[in-house]
Amino acid sequence: MSFKEYDIQKFTEALSSKDPVPGGGGASALVAAVGISLGNMVGSLTIGKKKYAAVETEMLIWMKKAQDLRLSLLELIDADADAFLPLSEVYKMPKDDPERAERMEKALEGAAAVPMQLLELCCEVLDLMERFAENGSVLAISDAATGAVVCKAALQGAWINLKVNTSAMKDREKAELLEKEAQDRKEIYEIKADAIYKSVMERIG
Repeated sequence: MSFKEYDIQKFTEALSSKDPVPGGGGASALVAAVGISLGNMVGSLTIGKKKYAAVETEMLIWMKKAQDLRLSLLELIDADADAFLPLSEVYKMPKDDPERAERMEKALEGAAAVPMQLLELCCEVLDLMERFAENGSVLAISDAATGAVVCKAALQGAWINLKVNTSAMKDREKAELLEKEAQDRKEIYEIKADAIYKSVMERIG
């Protein structure tokens, strides 16, 4: 069974164990999926209401996008675990093995790729969450704000899981390009998440 199919109790037990997977990357992917689910909830509580008829068409489009993002994020739970396996195998190799350095570099690149993808999806989630917060039923926008701060945590989790791998890469040019792209996006979307939360707080008084 894949980690994404675990129930909540089993998943948190697996996280609590000494096993290296699932870990911070998989947990961050799950958290982001929870965040976008809250956005979709706002949409579900908005459509069909006469007061919000003007935004119903757009809301349905956003909800479909949110559903696609949720499924993609859940896939990353297992992708993150799979990406760690080659790295764990390299760590078991003798340090004087002539193939170790090359295999380590390749494994680190692979392990960094998933959190980069997660970070990108978190940015898409926050773009959608902004729309849900601005256009959703006022009775549910607190859920959009919650989804935004939850996804901010996932974004930060993705960043640190990327950084722990790029920091060990020998190809510093490639590593620093990845880090710069990731950090620039992280900083922009941290601000967006905070702005969504602040805006909703002001609206609900």
